[in-house]
Amino acid sequence: MREIDVAVIRDTVKELVIKANKILPDEMCEKIISAGKNETDELPKKIMTELVNNLDAAKELDIPICQDTGMAVIFIDIGQDVHFVGGDLYESINEGVAAGYTDGLLRKSVVRDPFDRVNTENNTPAIIHTRIVKGDRVKIAACPKGFGSENMSQLKMFTPSASVEDIENYIIEVVKTAGGNPCPPIVLGVGIGGDFEYCAYLAKKALCRSVSERNENPFYKKLEADLLEKINSLDIGPQGFGGRTTALAVNIEAAPTHIAGLPVAVNVGCHVTRHAEKVI
Repeated sequence: MREIDVAVIRDTVKELVIKANKILPDEMCEKIISAGKNETDELPKKIMTELVNNLDAAKELDIPICQDTGMAVIFIDIGQDVHFVGGDLYESINEGVAAGYTDGLLRKSVVRDPFDRVNTENNTPAIIHTRIVKGDRVKIAACPKGFGSENMSQLKMFTPSASVEDIENYIIEVVKTAGGNPCPPIVLGVGIGGDFEYCAYLAKKALCRSVSERNENPFYKKLEADLLEKINSLDIGPQGFGGRTTALAVNIEAAPTHIAGLPVAVNVGCHVTRHAEKVI
């Protein structure tokens, strides 16, 4: 049994929420640069160039890559041979988020109740997803989620009679409805299967997967590619001004489901779909 003090978790979460908000993963930067080169019209090409300049400026000035520094979403995989000491795990995670958003000078956007709208003033509580896995390691991923894109996300409970084409059309319609609101080029996280809440979890998890990583299942790998091609033919384009790049990637995660159901969730991410992770 390996003991880990929750202070280590707190400090790691603090580090990750700051890093995720200031440095976009390399593969995302590469996708944006490549997509800019693929644009032929002057306006979308110029917009893509400005997006790259924004990322460079954020790195140079040590400031967030977007003014919406998001609601903190934390995925934590806990080895079953780990024993936490020194306090409460969830409290330590939220302490790390609070410290990261305060010391990192990140915008605090969380309100304590959906109706009274009083700001908690430290961006907590975080959304925390835990999973017990084999071993004695802890993997933490911080995925701050801005709500310009989150608000464009949708979920639909299909029946098993739905065809692949029906599912594709639904996902494409979500993108059409979103238009320029989620600051395209977007990343789409799609969850298929499970039940009502689990397909939404899968969509969020998919959104935090590297944009250079394809689904290992050949069927879903092809579906990702087909959807990306069709979405990029919509001419929504960078920031909604038209062009060849509406999406940078479509990431799909699937799970077993009930004989009577076929849930599909679409979680929309903006051009700064952020995540940072570390193994302890």
